Amino acid sequence: MTSATIKLFLPRGDAKSLRTAEISNWTGKAIAAPRTELDDLLAREELEKAGVYILIGSDPATNAPRAYIGEAEVIRERLKQHRTKEFSSAIVFVSKDENLTKAHVRYLESRLLAEASQVKRFILEQNQAGGSRLPESDREDMEVFLAHIRQLLPVLGSDILSPIAQLSENTLQGGLLFCRNKGAEAKGQRTAGGFVIYQGSTAVLGQRPSAESSTFISEKRKQLAADGTLIEREGFLLFTRDAEFLSPSGAATVIHGGTANGLVAWKTKDGKTLKQLDEER
Repeated sequence: MTSATIKLFLPRGDAKSLRTAEISNWTGKAIAAPRTELDDLLAREELEKAGVYILIGSDPATNAPRAYIGEAEVIRERLKQHRTKEFSSAIVFVSKDENLTKAHVRYLESRLLAEASQVKRFILEQNQAGGSRLPESDREDMEVFLAHIRQLLPVLGSDILSPIAQLSENTLQGGLLFCRNKGAEAKGQRTAGGFVIYQGSTAVLGQRPSAESSTFISEKRKQLAADGTLIEREGFLLFTRDAEFLSPSGAATVIHGGTANGLVAWKTKDGKTLKQLDEER
């Protein structure tokens, strides 16, 4: 990914409130807002244009991240139709000129859905969009537009298109680490987003009494089971895909089925703890 100069504007001075984002020498613009400021978002003149949008929320049953990706020739009118939909924030992408057509935004919607589906961080509320056939030059322009969307989404608080770090023996964050408990063994490593447990890892099936005093442990395990990340297999819980956590301890508690100190629970193949690795730096 190429370097970029990003301009953020906070109309209220609050980074969690409505905000806009632009990239130097790019004709696009992003506007993000929490659900509580939907009316303020709808009032902005940029929403009279064609564009794509992402509604971000969580599954009411499992609390797993959920998103709706859409497009419209007039973003404002489409977002009005979502007033009754349950979501916590919205991110809109438009062009500062008038160059985005219906065909362009349909293409972008299709590509966004395909990438979000491949990354698998969010449950998507709709199936793959039909997309649109574009001339080769237009496709290249939209791929550039999409690349800037990828750059701006994390800045605006969403990792929906950010791939989970791939398994690597050599990394500056301590290399491949292991967490073992009662026969279960997990592989993982630190990432820019926190800590990732890799596909094929196992966790203990049951939960310790300490899990009952922590909402996170039981709810996170339920969420991972509900979305198919964790399945029961041969007396353990098996990770069917990579899963990212905010911290090493958050990852370790799921493996242990109870409270755990991730700095001690995660070790190198030689038995050195993550805490020891940190102290050596």
